[in-house]
Amino acid sequence: MITAQRPLVAIIIAALVGALASSFINNMTPSNDELIRDFYRIEAAVSVSPHGIRKKMAKGDKSFILVDLRSSEEYEREHIVGAISIPAYSDPEHSAYDQVDRIVGAFNELPEDKTIIVYCYSIPCMTGRKMGHMLAEHGIYVQLLGVGWNEWRHFWTMWNHEHEWSQTNVFDYVISGTEPGEPKIDPNYISPCLEGEFDC
Repeated sequence: MITAQRPLVAIIIAALVGALASSFINNMTPSNDELIRDFYRIEAAVSVSPHGIRKKMAKGDKSFILVDLRSSEEYEREHIVGAISIPAYSDPEHSAYDQVDRIVGAFNELPEDKTIIVYCYSIPCMTGRKMGHMLAEHGIYVQLLGVGWNEWRHFWTMWNHEHEWSQTNVFDYVISGTEPGEPKIDPNYISPCLEGEFDC
């Protein structure tokens, strides 16, 4: 009789453990609303508006460092004015993702009191995201410019507000050579960005 009860007890215990585990897992699974909230919280923390960068350039704001992740060759040809080069590519055709020590070392040398913002080739390019992940694994946290080099240089009207098309010139925001260059301060620049919490 006792032997016959053992399987029944085991089944009851297993059912109770399963129900508790299922309840625990269900309580840990975030709702769609929580996932949406977290996505936007993370997106706002990581992504940087190009309008916000232009606003800072016009004001002479030095609180950030813009880092171009493309190859040195491409950086020298043209880059966003003010950006420094820390290449994640050894040449235009080959990534240098395996050069972790060099890349991390270069970012470690940047001032800690400035926001670091990276950009690569284009919006869908994964280089900025991959470098951001690599750096975070080494305790360095960077933000990602919302456009890449291609959009900044070749599709200026794609991301700028229509009223800015005639007021701004992409050539004021790009430079050639090995040096970062200095953005032009424009006290008359009217940014589409608000001030405060909803700034670009």
